[in-house]
Amino acid sequence: MIAVIGILGLLVLPAVIGIAHDRIIDRQIRRSQREEATKTKEKKETGRPSRPRRHHGAARPV
Repeated sequence: MIAVIGILGLLVLPAVIGIAHDRIIDRQIRRSQREEATKTKEKKETGRPSRPRRHHGAARPV
């Protein structure tokens, strides 16, 4: 009986770890979406971008 419970535990453990991992990732995605929405809202209120624009690859005048 102990062997059966042990095997069941080994079969269920990866699923439980996967569920916990998915929940952590979902939490990170929601936090990122909230931060992005906040930045967008601030940008609309101020009328300016939240960070300065950079011109990559543009030649500087001499």
